[in-house]
Amino acid sequence: MKKIFFILVLALLQSVHSQSTFPYDMVLTPVTVTGLPGLHSYAFGQSNGKWLIIGGRKDGIHARQPFNAFPGSNNNTDIYVVDVVANQFWSTSVNVLPTGLQEQLQSTNMNFYQDDDTLYIIGGYAFATSANDHITHDKLTSIDVPGLINAIINNTAIASYFKQIVSPNFAITGGQLGKIGSDFYLIGGHEFTGRYNPMNGPSFTQTYSSAIRKFQIDNSGTQLSISNYTAITDATHLHRRDYNLVPQVFPNGELGYTISSGVFQISADLPFLYPVDVKASGYFPQTQFNQYLSNYHSGSVGLYNATLNEMHSLFFGGMSQYYYQNGTLIQDDTVPFVKTISRVSRLADGTLEEYQLPVEMPALKGSGAEFIPNENLLHYSNEVIQLANITANEFVIGHLYGGILSTSASAFTDNQTDLTSADTSIYEVKLVYNPTLSVSGIDGHNPFSFSVYPNPTKGDTIKLTFDAPYSAPLEYLVMSVDGKIISDGVITDFKSGSNTMSFNLESPNEQIIMLTLIFDNKFFVTKKIIKNK
Repeated sequence: MKKIFFILVLALLQSVHSQSTFPYDMVLTPVTVTGLPGLHSYAFGQSNGKWLIIGGRKDGIHARQPFNAFPGSNNNTDIYVVDVVANQFWSTSVNVLPTGLQEQLQSTNMNFYQDDDTLYIIGGYAFATSANDHITHDKLTSIDVPGLINAIINNTAIASYFKQIVSPNFAITGGQLGKIGSDFYLIGGHEFTGRYNPMNGPSFTQTYSSAIRKFQIDNSGTQLSISNYTAITDATHLHRRDYNLVPQVFPNGELGYTISSGVFQISADLPFLYPVDVKASGYFPQTQFNQYLSNYHSGSVGLYNATLNEMHSLFFGGMSQYYYQNGTLIQDDTVPFVKTISRVSRLADGTLEEYQLPVEMPALKGSGAEFIPNENLLHYSNEVIQLANITANEFVIGHLYGGILSTSASAFTDNQTDLTSADTSIYEVKLVYNPTLSVSGIDGHNPFSFSVYPNPTKGDTIKLTFDAPYSAPLEYLVMSVDGKIISDGVITDFKSGSNTMSFNLESPNEQIIMLTLIFDNKFFVTKKIIKNK
């Protein structure tokens, strides 16, 4: 049975209305490219106004039965070049390429990033004929975007525009790839082998990365290579896949990324709600704030107003644990398809705020779609649009293409995946200046906190003090400094209001541990504890 209830009783997520510092209406206009098929969970690049579309799937959301999940017949085995202005597209098959390339480039949920004219693709999951199994590909591929686009348009050979290398470090699907300075960041995701099974049966093996893998790529010669590879593991905060990685300009002007939501928590089959900032100096969980209106990968885009020092991230549809119905915020732990378009803004003082936009997606769509930004707008090297440098009252920020279309919010939960399909839609996304715009915001603050004493401590026993804002489950994770979970469990003997209790860290061999308490499967707080010998 679906777990749905109204949130009004909590008085924690009250909607508020305010004058917006993002004074823009959004207009979605359908665009037709005749004959272009529907796709979702693909990779893309672009050059000179044309899009390069690779991989993804031609069906809807995956079936719940292992024998029917991710059939190879619905792998996308074509590479498309799309000219959205001219209503034209071209294609060629990946099957003309060597086996390693053709199998990876028809996979789903690849990690990709375009660096100047080169599109880098890592990993991806699909049925591979050579393995006679569903696998996560252990490959890094570089693609000459303008060269490949021209070859496909002119119907000439394409193999020379690819390079590929193999490493177990690349066996990731459902993560994201970014770049800060000269370093690439492969963030989150998991390695999945075999067939999906909703009951966690023996048809697959799965290992979450729970890491940020950092390295440099040399694409200058005839063969790819990487150097300076490092990995930072955090099984508490980085245990994420199928999320949005939104490029950011932080209040100090630093470029980086924000990990937005994603799945699944270690102790619950629910999304993470708080974001994690990723910078050259490290990663920073923002557990003081929860983002409620977008939880799975969908189209997203970042815009920065340098005049106000404000960063705005937009999210288009997809799947979410929370959504509005007739003005009331609803929690649905089955995480259904939604129409919501939302915004998370970071103010000059670093405060995060979330808003529901007045416009919605035209249907239950957006999951697994991509936002393809308008490259003619001024933007930073990480694709954040320079909002303060746009003087027009109306301007196109980009396009949404593809994704999963569903005729039922609960199609996956109800095992009616035949009600979903790969969306053929393309939408032009325009912002229109409206200084009188009033928006609906959500109180995303974290009402839970705790303290430990003594700290530093001797031995494993400490005192916990915390205030429980209402009656709800309370769980704990004890993690070593190298990011591994030492122990986890449930705290049961507490009451609403103030609490003090003894707690055993269960970590005799660790000098530094990270203790995380999770209240009501949604509010995370982490403390660093030092043990003196």
